[in-house]
Amino acid sequence: MLFDTHAHYDDDRFDGDLDSIMGAMPGAGVSYILNASSSVRAAKKGLAIAEKYPFVYASVGVHPHDAKDMDGGSIGEMEALLRHPKAVAVGEIGLDYHYDFSPRGVQRERFVEQLEMAARVGKPVIIHEREARGDTLEIIGKYPGLTGVVHCFSGDWETAQIILGMGWYLSFTGVITFKNARSALEAAARAPIERIMLETDSPYLSPEPVRGGRNSSLNLIHIARKLADARGMSVEALAAATTENAGRFFGIRECSPTAEKRGDHVL
Repeated sequence: MLFDTHAHYDDDRFDGDLDSIMGAMPGAGVSYILNASSSVRAAKKGLAIAEKYPFVYASVGVHPHDAKDMDGGSIGEMEALLRHPKAVAVGEIGLDYHYDFSPRGVQRERFVEQLEMAARVGKPVIIHEREARGDTLEIIGKYPGLTGVVHCFSGDWETAQIILGMGWYLSFTGVITFKNARSALEAAARAPIERIMLETDSPYLSPEPVRGGRNSSLNLIHIARKLADARGMSVEALAAATTENAGRFFGIRECSPTAEKRGDHVL
């Protein structure tokens, strides 16, 4: 029972065969998927997908690449979308200083606005960070009441410890299967099992041994096997733990049976 906590099925590359891909999920051991948005338009499409497939949930947020396209009505529109029963998180939001598709000042401003929105609506946040470690940590450190996950974590153990010390989560993609990704794999192997999640970031970052093509949640098993081996545990145990973590993080009762017992927010 695997949970792909970050995929982009709103991407146009899935328009032609989404039904067949989703129909294959049970055979691949994938029980839950979170469709992460990168824009208001993507969030609307993601929620429509979540309405169609019972095992799919969605997040609402604007990626730093698209921060420049936000206007005065964007936050209000997103807050309305977050009232949808299958909208379980704010994201992906954050900073990307690698491409700088949006000016850095605009990225920071929109990042803060969306963190404040998450605090108002009581949703966890999904963070995108690329070559912006210092500013990202400084900004999220100002929101101790929020719970978040750094998606596609590719940093070192030192950075991982800072994020974990905030009570946040780390999510790992097919990057950990790449030969040059020793730091990310080390962090994945050393982090507390109750603070890690799995994701594909589909259609991007296909893992070994299927690297190079369009990615999908059907490839999540390759990531799970790599991490289970690095941690010295069975794939079944890793799948159970990471799925429960995701259920707890997103507040989804059915895949986190202990959440209700602890009094966590659940859908």
